[in-house]
Amino acid sequence: MTQRLPADLVFVGGGPRTTSLLERIAANADELVPEGSSLSIHVVDPHPPGGGRIWRTAQSALLWMNSTAADVTIFTDASVECVGPIVPGPALDAWLRGPGRAALRESGLGHHVDRFGPQDFVPREIQGCYLGWVFDEVLASLPSRVQVVVHAAQAISITEPGARQVVILDDGSAIAARSVVLAQGYFDRRPGPTEATTIVAAEAAGLQYHPPAYTADLDLSGVKPGAAVLVRGMGLAFIDLMALLGEGRGGVFTERPDGALAYLPSGREPVLHIGSRRGVPYHSKLGYSIADAVPTPPVYFTVRLLTELGDGPFDFRTVLRPLIVKELTGAHYRRLFAAHPDRVTLPWDVFERVLDGADVLTDDFIALARRAVPAPADRFEIDRVDRPLAGLHLRSPDELTGVIDAYIADDLARRADPQFSADRAVFDALLGVYGVLAWAITSGRVSAVDRITAIEGEFHGLFSFLASGPPPRRLRELRALMAAGIVRPAGPDWTVEIRDGAFVGRGSASEAEVRGSVLIDAWVPKPDIRAATDPVIVGLLADGELAAEDLVSDDGAALGGGQLLADTRSRAIRADGSVHSRRFLLGPSVSGSAGSSGFSRPHFNAPGLRQNDAVARTILTDLCAAEGRQRTATDLRRTA
Repeated sequence: MTQRLPADLVFVGGGPRTTSLLERIAANADELVPEGSSLSIHVVDPHPPGGGRIWRTAQSALLWMNSTAADVTIFTDASVECVGPIVPGPALDAWLRGPGRAALRESGLGHHVDRFGPQDFVPREIQGCYLGWVFDEVLASLPSRVQVVVHAAQAISITEPGARQVVILDDGSAIAARSVVLAQGYFDRRPGPTEATTIVAAEAAGLQYHPPAYTADLDLSGVKPGAAVLVRGMGLAFIDLMALLGEGRGGVFTERPDGALAYLPSGREPVLHIGSRRGVPYHSKLGYSIADAVPTPPVYFTVRLLTELGDGPFDFRTVLRPLIVKELTGAHYRRLFAAHPDRVTLPWDVFERVLDGADVLTDDFIALARRAVPAPADRFEIDRVDRPLAGLHLRSPDELTGVIDAYIADDLARRADPQFSADRAVFDALLGVYGVLAWAITSGRVSAVDRITAIEGEFHGLFSFLASGPPPRRLRELRALMAAGIVRPAGPDWTVEIRDGAFVGRGSASEAEVRGSVLIDAWVPKPDIRAATDPVIVGLLADGELAAEDLVSDDGAALGGGQLLADTRSRAIRADGSVHSRRFLLGPSVSGSAGSSGFSRPHFNAPGLRQNDAVARTILTDLCAAEGRQRTATDLRRTA
């Protein structure tokens, strides 16, 4: 029989969430773990701890982070509102200038030393090294009464035959723990119905289809030089794909005298025909900072207002979306009027009085804003912002390429120009909106169906488009690849079908069709926990030990398994609705889990750090109370 290793706490998953939780455990240990007590913590992950799978150091240096080094941290700072102590540590940029220099060299990444500054977008392998360093630093900071054991293995099942949860590993080990945290991050999943149908049809036609996946894990060796590749999606997954199939195939970028990039093909690249719903790539990351701009709390989309509206759930499109759009609109114009008064025709107090009582989606408000803000480029109209090519119809693919190239050039110029600092205000407001939405979800103000279709679909798509786009360099590279004929845009409303032995694609902006032998869906698969292949999740769902959302739209269509359910303290909810007080769920596949959309940003009171502190304190309080009860019982037996 397999020997069971005793533990107080097991983390299944050793990536960024676990690293941050361990940091919070270390920060709270002096207060909550009494002298004379001891805690045993085990971390289970087949990938190196810290970065885990997604942020592992063993990936292409062409795959970059999507945040600047200055905007990424694991540590708390004075802005974080939490009960536990604030323990500052270096954000990624400070780490690169300090302890990261030695850490990179020790990890075989010494060629990156001194290459990146605070506003650079570093390769993900560097972030993996940073996270690994944080993990080691956290372990070193723990008091001696807290011990951590790392298992380079995968958890394959969890049972609960008695008072303890038994975590079985694929190396034959078994760990019997009082508490378990499931923090595996993004799960692999089985193909959905549409993807499964396309896989079968593509195989029958002798075509090559890559369903949604993480780009670093794709096997692109079968994509032949010169092949016509149809790509659905123009977000970050496409940018990664573009890098791997362009520069990753030996092409070289050079800078022209005018500052634009030129691309010299290697001859091993395929031809990428790209399209999406919008038909344009995500907006470039902002290339400037604003010295006098500070994060401001939401004004129109607030926890207080939603509380006053009642218990909910509220309809997203009629109640929540108008408030969110108003928040973004207000942030845009507040900054514009304050920083650029020469470009408006009304005093701010006059405009604000109208804004306070207005529905910003109405024709009346839009007309007022157009009178107050003469230049179209200075206005914020959500429909125009969201669908910039709506209604476009052109005669030829070359004309479409010219339009999209001009659009990208204008975007690059605007996102580098602080004269358009209202864009930065919208970016900051979006972060605040996400915090309120996280509260709305966990407090029941949002229905599960709205969360899946409206928030994780519509709103997250808008957020990514506006605030989570690629580094400017990547869009400069895209323009060069378009000029070289390696990338050919297909425009908005891009659809692909299999017809006459080929993938056939068409967009709404042109009558031209594109035929190819390869189709790649360039987006991260949406959460559908019922489709997850992780054996722990599969087993616990089958046993009723976890609950998943089985969602159905208003018209009766199945929306998949959604996410795992947890209560407001991040404790797992079972299928019967009961709460497991010692099993915690955190991460992007958990409903209401804060901070799952990206890394914490310094000085922004990051929701993920606040949640991690609360969960760490809950775990420590429970474990130490249990140990106290056990010691009392032992003492009573000794004196009996």
